Amino acid sequence: MDFDLDLDARNLSCPLPILRAKKSLSQMESGQVLRIIATDKGAPNDFAEFCRKTGNELLSSTANDGEFLFLIRRR
Repeated sequence: MDFDLDLDARNLSCPLPILRAKKSLSQMESGQVLRIIATDKGAPNDFAEFCRKTGNELLSSTANDGEFLFLIRRR
């Protein structure tokens, strides 16, 4: 899937991946997609909850070899 902005949150612990995603999303326009790569084990639950609370759409959440990839569409 195409994305508009890429955020590398590898080797960052909670809450930094969420905080950086929030900052990135605030600079984007409605409908744009942010791709996030994270290694924090809690990231899948954190991003699901973040999207539920903020109204942004979690398009995908995948895991591969200790890395998590998220695609979030800005509300």
